[in-house]
Amino acid sequence: MSALCLFKLTFLVLVFLFCISARSVEDKNKYTLPKTSFDEKNKDHWNIQAQWTLRNKVSVPLNTKIAKNVIMFLGDGMSITTLAATRVYLGQKYGHLGEELKLSFEVFPYTGLAKTYCVDHNVADSACSGTAYLTGVKANSGTVGLSAAVKRGDCEGQRDGVHSVTGLMDWAQKAGKSTGVVTTTRVTHATPAASYAHSADRRWEADSDLPKKGLHCEDIASQLVRGNVGSRINVVLGGGRRNFFPNRERDAEGYRGHRSDGKDLIREWLLKKRSFGVSAKYVYNRVDLLTLDPTKYTNVLGLFSPDHMPYHLEAGHDDPSLSEMTEKAIQILSQNSNGFFLFVEGGRIDTAHHETKARKALDETAEFAKAVEAAVRMVNLEETLIVVTSDHSHTMTYSGYSKRGTDILGFTNKMNASDNLPYTTLSYANGPGYRPHVQDKRHNMEADDLSNLNYTYPSLVPTPRETHGGEDVAVFARGPWSHIFSGNYEQNYIPHAIAYAACIGPGLTSCRP
Repeated sequence: MSALCLFKLTFLVLVFLFCISARSVEDKNKYTLPKTSFDEKNKDHWNIQAQWTLRNKVSVPLNTKIAKNVIMFLGDGMSITTLAATRVYLGQKYGHLGEELKLSFEVFPYTGLAKTYCVDHNVADSACSGTAYLTGVKANSGTVGLSAAVKRGDCEGQRDGVHSVTGLMDWAQKAGKSTGVVTTTRVTHATPAASYAHSADRRWEADSDLPKKGLHCEDIASQLVRGNVGSRINVVLGGGRRNFFPNRERDAEGYRGHRSDGKDLIREWLLKKRSFGVSAKYVYNRVDLLTLDPTKYTNVLGLFSPDHMPYHLEAGHDDPSLSEMTEKAIQILSQNSNGFFLFVEGGRIDTAHHETKARKALDETAEFAKAVEAAVRMVNLEETLIVVTSDHSHTMTYSGYSKRGTDILGFTNKMNASDNLPYTTLSYANGPGYRPHVQDKRHNMEADDLSNLNYTYPSLVPTPRETHGGEDVAVFARGPWSHIFSGNYEQNYIPHAIAYAACIGPGLTSCRP
């Protein structure tokens, strides 16, 4: 059953229950439901909806059990504007108006707002923000797993180790839990790297990316295989295969590697795992992942693309979806009786926004919501904390006065523009979608093919890549101690709150005040 159908069915049942409970015994037989419970012109629709929401909120008991399992979902670049637009995109995809829909995690009982700035920049990148929400320490832009005492590019500051910071992945491992990372980007990209690596520059993903002169620092891919935290991660699924084998070799799919040191880190990963005495498996396609027996292997490395994984709208049969990777990771990690910590990133929301390809950005967000829904179905929410958030915003806006039902990816009412030219409901403050004026007139988009997957939505300022936005991002929580994620707080508060709920880490916890 789709998320939309499930939501409508649940709502109809709750509407009926509310109608019955809201009346006295004498009135029950007199009351009749409106012709349609989704008749927005009927005042009863809105009163019933609001009363149901109120009753649901006041009846939610506080869960103060220890979170045996934790799943942290990160929608990279998933701004609140992106959430609002995706609701409409998903709803219209199934023939509805869309605004009334809620994404899977938007029904979570507790919501907060996180402030995303870096120590040295007011608008965050994925490296400093990843360090904040995974380690609990705010950092400088472009740096991963290091405090703000280290500036971007400071190899010496990385090497001395004094300013290295660890967080949830390390804390969970020390507590005897299994750990995993799932992403649709390269597994060495800034966001997943923040969970296990320490790098003065997020771009140092392979040794070939390091500066040719000066001190030599360990690259991020090497840290995943050899690092104290990285080598102990049980499940790693995503893209970025090229960063793990030599540039003079080709992989099974014919792609050339990116490493210049001649090291085959995939083989090294397998050997290292076996030296630990654990069962390990490497996979590189969807079939091998889906047919893998989760009870047979406790450690799995899946690298499904040489670079980022393809967008969902362009994926082939051999490309696993975010939901499929998440499900397999949970199956494997759940074998540990001590529980697990899983970090899941929907990373291509961000890359689509950078390209001002709004259609892809919304579709990736919808896929991200599916992955959350899949996880919710698989775990016991009495003992599993699920936190869904974003690292930063983007500059996409949702504007105009379009009528309900207007295509979210189409034009708004063109009469609202003083030059009588159409404009799209979604647009960006900057990016590659800028069109120069012709004879002092704005570009006429009527001839544009907005249905093209790669259509770049209009931007006000021309930049090669659209930038991030600096506003707060939403945090959604469900499960043990989820109520402590409400309110407004610094982004680095998130891992401290998770650690408190799961009784891991060196700080205050629910079982160790």
